[in-house]
Parts: sequence; C-alpha cells; structure tokens
Amino acid sequence: MKAGTIILATRNKGKILELRTTLAGFGFDVQGIPDDFPETEENGATFEENALIKARAAAEALGMPAAADDSGLEVDALGGAPGVLSARYSDDMPAVEGESKDERNNRKLLEQLADVPDGSRSARFRCCMALVWPGDEFPPIVSSGAWEGSILRAPRGTNGFGYDPLFLDPESGLTGAELTREQKNGRSHRGQAVRLMLEKLRARMEEGKA
Repeated sequence: MKAGTIILATRNKGKILELRTTLAGFGFDVQGIPDDFPETEENGATFEENALIKARAAAEALGMPAAADDSGLEVDALGGAPGVLSARYSDDMPAVEGESKDERNNRKLLEQLADVPDGSRSARFRCCMALVWPGDEFPPIVSSGAWEGSILRAPRGTNGFGYDPLFLDPESGLTGAELTREQKNGRSHRGQAVRLMLEKLRARMEEGKA
C-alpha cells in the first residue's frame, strides 16, 4: 500500500484535525466519512472491538482503507468508568439548556467524583486504533495507547474536546484543553496509537505485505 487516502471513520471534527495533522506527515490524505454515512452501532465490549467495527463498516461501504479509533476515559475511583461508554456517559441525565454533550458528560463526571479526594483522582485516556482494508485484502492493523493523568475539580482551557478540560497532564501541569494541538499529539493516547499504527504499517509495507 502506498500513501494515499485513508477514510477516518468518525464525524468528530476534533479527532479528524488531530489525526490529519499526524498522518499528513507520512503522506496520507485523511478524509472523514460522508455526511450521509449511516451511524455504526458500537456494540463491542472493548475499545478494540469498537474500533474494528467502525473501520470495517467504512472500508466495506466506501471501498477504501479506513481507520477508526475508539477511545475513552478510565477513572480509577469509578472502577474504570466511563470506559467504552465515555461518549454516552451522561445519556441518563437531563440536559441543561445551552449545554453541549461534552459539557454534560463533564458535569456528570464531576458529580460522581465530588467526594473523592485530590490524591485519589487518577485516570487515563485510552485509545485503540484499527486500520482495515476493504474485502480484508490485508489483515487489519491494531494499535493502542494510554495517557496517564488525573481529574481536576473544575474545567480549564478551551482547546481540545470531550473530557480534555478536566484531564490534567502531570508532565506539563496543563489540561488536555490547555495544550496546543502539537503538544497534545506528542503525548496523548491517540497520538501514541497513531504512531504505533504507522510503525506497524511501515514495517508491513517493507515486507511487501501491504
């Protein structure tokens, strides 16, 4: 496989921007799925299962290599929740007028951790990436990454998306929403997973198996 177009099986503009920046350095043109592409049911029990489900659906429907990630936040004090349900964490809560889905998820997380002391709020972002070819022309490439940190008591920063404003990166002392895109790509769970995916892809291409 030569560098070309890879479909990124998501409508999340934040993810597309992050991955487009990373993959462009390797000669790939990243495109999101079309607006009319049907929703894919993410019914896997793990991040890897969901990533493969989304990537296979896009690759088969569009006839191009497709990459998908499934990622989420694991909070130790909550037994690893919200985990694979991170994007849907607050579906059981009524929305506040003018509140985005990300803001509602963050509000629920803060409520769940209200009585947890500062020294016990460890957490990590975890990501699994899957790259799939249409018709299973080649075996899928799967990679993962984890970003360790902790959860603050109030949001900080306006960059990023999801739980970024509450997630403190211990190395920089900044939240995921205070880091620049380049800084975040350099240390995040998704950046780690993408770089590992590209290493595996490069090795396979050198062996003539992709």
